[in-house]
Amino acid sequence: MTALANNSTFIFRLSPLIRITLLSLYVALTIPLPFLAKVTAAPVPPIWLWIGIGIGFIALYAALSERVILDDQGIQVTYPLWVPQWFRRGWSLSWSEVKELKPRTTGQGGLVYYFLSQEGKAYLLPMRVAGFAKLVREVQAKTGIDTTSVIPLSQPWMYLILLVFTLLLLLVDAWTVTTAIAFN
Repeated sequence: MTALANNSTFIFRLSPLIRITLLSLYVALTIPLPFLAKVTAAPVPPIWLWIGIGIGFIALYAALSERVILDDQGIQVTYPLWVPQWFRRGWSLSWSEVKELKPRTTGQGGLVYYFLSQEGKAYLLPMRVAGFAKLVREVQAKTGIDTTSVIPLSQPWMYLILLVFTLLLLLVDAWTVTTAIAFN
């Protein structure tokens, strides 16, 4: 979380633990594919797999570059200029437009929250940002909505466990790639 000079504007970025975990998992799941394609004489050439992996990595990095900006006027979710709007579109909502914060159950049984505007539109409350507790305190201060029961969808320990298993998978990947190279 970054506070700007006027102390009433806050920028929240995606948690580094979440970003590192998801990027590492992507690498762990995809890097062995070109090597295995070569060894098994798969119909898809390894170069196409490398290109696809590269494009996928850039797309995932773009999706994980979300920023949440809170100021005296409202909340907005933005992405860097290099991320095309057709790929990831941000949104903004002024505090005066916020009607309520509504919980919704996910398909997996978790709980997410949506801002409901006066017009009835729903905007997902970003929950994977570093400094989430500060974000919800600021939302409460700006809107008057009670946010004491709002907790992140997933706790940091969940991503830490996923990171540990991803690192183990990367060790298996190293063995797989080494074995595949040895067959050539």
